[in-house]
Order: sequence, then structure tokens, then C-alpha cells
Amino acid sequence: MPTLLERILKTGDKKILRTLRSYADAVNLLEDEFKELSDAELRAETERFRERLRDGESLNSLLPEAFATVREAADRTLGQRHYDVQLMGGAALHLGDIAEMGTGEGKTLVATAPAYLNALSGKGVHVVTVNDYLAKYQADLMGRVYRFLGLNVGTITNDLKPAARREAYAADITYGTNNEFGFDFLRDNMAQSLDDLVQREHHYAIIDEIDSILIDEARTPLIISGAASADISRWYSDFATLVKKLHIDEDYEVDEKKRTVGVLESGIDKVEDYLGIENLYETQNTTLIQYLNNAIRAKELYRQDTDYVVSQGEVHIVDEHTGRILKGRRYNEGLHQAIEAKEQVRIKPENQTRATVTLQNYFRSYEKISGMTGTAETEAGEFMSTYKLGVVPIPSNRARQRSDHNDLVYKNEVVKFEAVIKDIVERHEKGQPILVGSESVEKSEYLSKKLAQAGIRHEVLNAKNHEHEATIVAQAGRKGSVTVATNMAGRGTDIMLGGNAEFNAVREMERLGLDPEKDAEAYEARWNEVFDRAKAETKADGDKVRELGGLYVLGTERHQSRRIDNQLRGRSGRQGDPGESRFYISLTDDLMRLFNQAAAARIMNSKAMDDEIPVEHKFVSSAIANAQQQREGQNTETRKNVLKYDDVMNRQRQAIYSDRRRILEGDDVHEKVQHFIEDAVGLMIEEKTTASSSEEWDLEALWEELKSLYPVSLSIEDLIEEAGGIDQLNVKMLKRELISDAKVAYENKAEEIGEAAIRQLERRVLLTVIDEKWQEHLYEMDYLKSGIGLRSMAQRDPLVEYQREGFLLFQTMADSVREDSVRLLFSAEVTAKAPETAMPNLPGVKDGRMFAAGKRLRVPGLQDTTATQG
Repeated sequence: MPTLLERILKTGDKKILRTLRSYADAVNLLEDEFKELSDAELRAETERFRERLRDGESLNSLLPEAFATVREAADRTLGQRHYDVQLMGGAALHLGDIAEMGTGEGKTLVATAPAYLNALSGKGVHVVTVNDYLAKYQADLMGRVYRFLGLNVGTITNDLKPAARREAYAADITYGTNNEFGFDFLRDNMAQSLDDLVQREHHYAIIDEIDSILIDEARTPLIISGAASADISRWYSDFATLVKKLHIDEDYEVDEKKRTVGVLESGIDKVEDYLGIENLYETQNTTLIQYLNNAIRAKELYRQDTDYVVSQGEVHIVDEHTGRILKGRRYNEGLHQAIEAKEQVRIKPENQTRATVTLQNYFRSYEKISGMTGTAETEAGEFMSTYKLGVVPIPSNRARQRSDHNDLVYKNEVVKFEAVIKDIVERHEKGQPILVGSESVEKSEYLSKKLAQAGIRHEVLNAKNHEHEATIVAQAGRKGSVTVATNMAGRGTDIMLGGNAEFNAVREMERLGLDPEKDAEAYEARWNEVFDRAKAETKADGDKVRELGGLYVLGTERHQSRRIDNQLRGRSGRQGDPGESRFYISLTDDLMRLFNQAAAARIMNSKAMDDEIPVEHKFVSSAIANAQQQREGQNTETRKNVLKYDDVMNRQRQAIYSDRRRILEGDDVHEKVQHFIEDAVGLMIEEKTTASSSEEWDLEALWEELKSLYPVSLSIEDLIEEAGGIDQLNVKMLKRELISDAKVAYENKAEEIGEAAIRQLERRVLLTVIDEKWQEHLYEMDYLKSGIGLRSMAQRDPLVEYQREGFLLFQTMADSVREDSVRLLFSAEVTAKAPETAMPNLPGVKDGRMFAAGKRLRVPGLQDTTATQG
């Protein structure tokens, strides 16, 4: 019986669906009217809508007409007419919700209507995808609809140059991946001039596969980093060699469930003996403990072909949810280097953070976000609490016909895989297409060998073969095909029975040398002919597959998230097609072994449990569901924890970035500099006048410090004489006289180099110092966070401690920015005095990059990385 909360939520869903249905009905009433319009008249609707918006009309009131316009344009350009449920999904996106629509319901087409409507404002719409291929594919295909209606489309891909990025962001609708959008945001906030900026305001984002991006990847902050100065790669190699001599449970212990390690007394003795030190835990050996822990973690918790792959002499992280290689990403805090040492490949230098943001806080910077996925309801609570997004289940266009069989549970993996191969062989013999889901590269390659031994031709889609992803997935529904895939989350390309006609048509157009952007007219002229031929070819094969029962999805184990299992299942039975699914499980699978050991042990020790005979029982299903919920709960807590700590950083980030942007945009910072002079001089005076009696003040030391800040013209004797004796000298007088002296010195400096030059100097100095100090602050905050958890041992809340100490660090940074800015402004020189626009020479600054103690603080060739939670 449903709970009260569930009944309330269902009532709310019905109300929302009625609203969405009314929008779809309104569009249907307009359909005949819009069908009668010529191409030119249909295109002219765009400008008419814009004029109505300028006159004060709302987007909501334009929705029916705008959606009707897009539906007709899509029918004319793509041969695809939006179903009513697709219009409902589009309306949900416009209203700022998540449209939960099953695989094959046409979510790519759904996004065109709200994207067009919201782009009419001229502020830009971002359509966010999970990989570069999908961004380009969707932009090219759906871009034909937008271009037909007079809008322009941009695509952000990894290899795009800044000028091309700027142009793409200036488009009405921009497609790209979450990482590219996030990294461009960070790069813009490191820019040294307005010309370096590529993004404009964050108006509206439609996020495809929103659960994959905002849930699965949310544990992973985006980081731009540069190499740290010290080369300490030998330590990683030394410790990788050392831990090979240590033994689990004897020298160290491992908690796979929590993914933590702990060194035991025996291990500590062996490490101290190996390194020739007396006490590993002495202060000067603190860094060695980090190397040791990382080496053990790399050895025991991170497995090749599961967590990462080694390719072309480099370690690449594998996304646990999608099975894709995460390009450019590295584990943080030295863990990646420890894995490189373990695998004996070149150890790349450690990185120092230059800029960072979590996906949660990046996307929360948009005025409005919405998204689409086939699996969002299991995370509805988190979507609402973190992003204020509601989940709206949109009805299917056709009733689902897929048969989801009960799981088959075996005692061990060997027997399980024998049963899997037997099932595949039997179904392959009759020609039924099969999609086999595996959990890791290692498992997919094991299955591939078994299938090859059985004489079954097949395709393998995993992190080592991801370049051919779209082609493999698009053809996975053909008669007799067998596809082994490492996870199917966020693949984006539909598995259609008989093959994907749309995909085949696009590839044929590429073969003919036609580009939808460069040759729009020629492309449109050939499209219908090529697409119709592709549809005819796939339909004949698709009809045969339907007679065989449709696509059979076979999962070789349960994922740690129910959503990922549902996404795999959802590949079968699209648009009312027949289909089947079944999961094969063993009690030695990681999920059961780590998260429900007691239940697994009870089942394995049961007399009814035979090695060869699978078990189908409610108790088994319940144990599996319980294990998944445990893991999902753990992941949810991890994401919440990441966000709580980043919220502290986000407030600081917003303050710094807003200051930078105002300076970049040409705000007069002269008044700010005057305040900096007051604060810097005042702080120095306060630090040197803490004694109760003025006679005890170290005025000599104060003057030395002030001279390092600006050219002091006042002498100690003059001030004492003016005060009427040292006993009459007070802090208020010191501040008044010395701040005035500093301001006069600054005015002299301004007169010397000219008004235009001093204003330019102020902006350049402030940007340089802010960037340097912000990067140092990020390092300090990282260091603080790494050990803050230990405060819980003293009955103190680590988050509260992080907030308190983070605020003090930020204040210290702000003081440092003021002092260093003033010092740099006074010490700057100008190359040529005559032209007032001459660029100043800054001590320690070369070509816009600051140096200190012989090292660059802004490292050239900054690399985009994502620090994953190790």
C-alpha cells in the first residue's frame, strides 16, 4: 500500500501532467494553421516572436505557437514530427523540470522546442551532452531545424580554439559537454583581458542524461591545474617497490567497502627499516605517510581494466558508470602518480590547483536548468534538495512490451559465465540480437574470449574501444548481432531493431561529402532521399527481429546503482517494440561481497544452493536491492559532502570572480587602490604597536617594513617631534600621518607615469596579485580539507571547523592581496614615459605572468583535469 508521501507525490504528478497535456493540446489546435505556411512564412515567425517578447509578452504565452513552429520545421527538415508526449516533455523542460522519458522516446528531438523558445530572448541556450560525439551529432542534426527557423547553432568540442569557442557561445543555441562548459567557465575566470573571455551569461541549460551528469559525475570536481614545482617522482617509485614487500592483514588492512587503508605496527616497522628512519610519524616525515597510503591504495583498491586502463604508456581513468575513458582526468592528492608507479609507466608531475568548481555549483549558476533522462525517479529527492528540480515522468508514446525476467543467481562467477555463454549461443542461433552488459573492461574482454571460443561473432564496446561507440550501438539491433558493452549509461544513440536508420543516413551524407553547416541547401536537397532509403533497409531487418522477440538485454551482474541497471534494461523495448531482459548474478560479485556479505553467506551455505542450479527467490532479490541501496546511500552522502565543502569555497569563489570580472570590464579601481593603501599601512602599524606604551614600540622595525611597501618620506624623529615627545605618540596619529604620506607618494607616482598608464597599471597589478593569492589560497584550502576530518575525534564538527578556518584563511588572503598590490604598484616601472599608454614593467612579472622565488606561479600550458575522489 502506497505511503501518504507517495500518494501526495502521485497527485502532484497528475496535476503537472494535466498542465503539460493542455500545452500539447494547444499546439495540436495550431498544427493545421502552421502547415499552411510557406517556408519563408514559417521562418518569419521567429522575428515575430522576438518582437512580441520585446513588447513584454512572456515565454509561457508564446509556448504553443513556438512549439507548433518547431514541430512543423522538424517535419519539413528531418521528416520527424513531435509526438504529443514529446511536446509534453518539451514543456516540462521549459518549466524547469526533469522530463523522465524512456530510452527511444526521442529525447534529442524533445529538446528542440524548449531550446528554440528560450533562445528567442537572445541570451543563449546551452544543450549539455555527455560526450563530444553526441554534442556534434545532435548539433548537426537538430541544427537543421534551428537554422531553418533563422537561429544559429554552435558546438563546443575539446579541440576548439578560443576564437571558435567565443563564436560558438555567441550562437543562439550551443551544444557541448558538461566538462567543456565547466572548464570554459574556469578559464574565463582566469582571463587577463576581456578579449580572452569566451562565455556569456549563464541563462538556460538543457542537460541530456541529467542523472549521469548531475548525479554520477557530481562527486568529481572540475579542476584546472598546472604542474607543481618539485619533482618527487622517485618517491612514488620507491614506495611502489616497498609495498610489494608488505602483506595485507599482516602489515596493513583494507576496507574495500569504504575504500580506505590502514598501516599496522608490523608494516610501520618494515617501512621504517626500509627507509632507514627511526619514527615514520615524526613531523618531518608527514609526507612519507601520504606516499605510503597512496601506494597501498593503488595496490589494493585500484585495478587495471576495471578502475583504469593503461594505454600508450599512460594511465587513463575509466568512468564506473559509463565505461568510457575520462580524458584528461587524474586522481588527486598523488594517487594517480602512485598508480603510474605501480604500472611502471612515466610518472607525471603532481598538479597544483589553479581553479576549481563542482558541477553542482557550476550548474546552479544558471538562471534556469532542466534535463532529460530515462531514469531519474530513484534520485528525485537529491535533484530537489540540491538543484530545486522536480522529476516529471512523461508517459510513453506506445505501451511497453518488454518482458523483464527474474534474476538468475549462481554460487560463483565461473558457473554464472558458463550459463551466460549458453544463453547467448541459444539465442544467437535463432538470430535474436543480444546486448550483453558487463561491469568492467576486464569482464568484457573475458566474455569476448569465451564468445570467440564458442564461435560467436560479436562487437565489444569498452574503454579501449570507445572511438567506435556510436557505430557499434547504432547497429546493435540488427538480426544476429551480439554486442558486449561495459555499462550503457548515457550512450545517447538509440538501439533500433534492424539498425538505426537516422544514424545510417547521417553517415551516408558524410560519405557523400555533404555538411549541414557548410552545404545547407545541398544537404537538405539530398536528405529525404537518403533517409527514406535507409529507413526502408532497416525496416525489413527490423520486422524479422520483432518476430524473433526483439532485442535481448543480458546483464552479467548488478550495478551498484539501480539507475544503471534500468538504463541497460531500457535499451530493449523502445517505442512499443518487443524485447526481453535478464540479469545473471553470482554471490561472489563485488556488489554482494562488499555490501551484503551476511545475506550472501547465508544463501551460499544453504543446502538448497547448488553450484550448477540458479536460485530465483524473493530473499535473493531483496538482498540484492538492499546491497544496491547501501551503495547508493554511500554515493549520495559522498556527493552531499563534496557539495557542503564546496559551498564554503563557492562563496569565496563568487567574491573573487566578481571582483576579477569588474576589473576586467574596466571598472575604475583607483578608489579600491586608495582603500588598499589605507588598509596595508594601517595593518603594518597595528602589528608593530601592540605594546601598551608607545615607548615600547619598535618604530625602527615598523619603518623598515613600511619602506618595503612604499618610499616613506617621513622620519621617526619628525613624527615624535610633531607629537611632542614619544610618550605623546599614538596609533591614530601614526595612521593619519603615514597613510597620508603613502597617498601623496602614490599621487607623485601617478603624475610621473601619466593618468592612462596608472589606471592600466592598477588593473594589471590587481589581476596579477588576485590570481597569485587565490591559487595559494586554493592550496591552503586543499591542505586544510585533507586533515579536517580528524577534528571529529575531538568531538568537533569538521564542516564547521572548515567554515571557520576557511574564513580566517580568506581574510588572510585578502590582507595579503592588499599589501602585495600596494607594494607592486609602488615598485612598478614604465618602459617609455612619453606615450601614456606605455605598458608598465612589474617586478617579478614577465609577459603577464608573475614569478616569485624563481618559479612561475601561473604555469604556461595549464591543463584541464578533474580530481576524482580517491
